[in-house]
Amino acid sequence: MKALLSSRPVLWFLFLFNALVAAAAPLVVDGAQSIATSVGMGVVSLGAGSALIRRRTANAA
Repeated sequence: MKALLSSRPVLWFLFLFNALVAAAAPLVVDGAQSIATSVGMGVVSLGAGSALIRRRTANAA
């Protein structure tokens, strides 16, 4: 499972999909649920983005 989640296509999907949901949640859902959804999806998106950056710098070195 770890190999699947750390593959580049999956990381890109997690990064882009969760960033899109984090940006769209306040427009679709009202109240505290939109804030919680945006924060949660934003954290996952940032985690996937940081994994992509770490992987790129590890391959370059």
